[in-house]
Amino acid sequence: MRPFLDKSVPEAWQAITAYSAVVSKAAAERGLTEQETELIKVRASQLNGCTFCLDLHCRQARLAGVPQQKLDVLPAWRETEVFTEREAAVLGVTEAATSLPLTDDSQADLAAARGVLGEDCFVAAEWVAITINAFNRLSILSEHPVRPRDAEGKLIH
Repeated sequence: MRPFLDKSVPEAWQAITAYSAVVSKAAAERGLTEQETELIKVRASQLNGCTFCLDLHCRQARLAGVPQQKLDVLPAWRETEVFTEREAAVLGVTEAATSLPLTDDSQADLAAARGVLGEDCFVAAEWVAITINAFNRLSILSEHPVRPRDAEGKLIH
């Protein structure tokens, strides 16, 4: 079992948590909705294969009002019309920020998203994507476990 990075260097964990709070506040102030923020976090976590963050952010997305259907089809978001133009834009930003280096397709996604979201919200979406990617790496390297939950999301002991 690997050491939990958040427990091994608690001052770094405190710093990244504080940084994340600044990013969340700035994103909200720049017009990124809570639902859009959670879609970014879930999609990046899917791409990175971070089970701990998927478990956490799928629950938080539902609490923020993201319909289950959108979470169900999120891996194939480009193939459906259930996402709004803004949601598709933030998902394009998410994939570009997560699957580096930038390709011609991801550059096109970023340009289109900037046109849909406007400068402030576009930059906020990039910061949220950058931040969840850092947390994904922290959880994956720490091998944070996913604990079983019941239908209401309560831990099963």
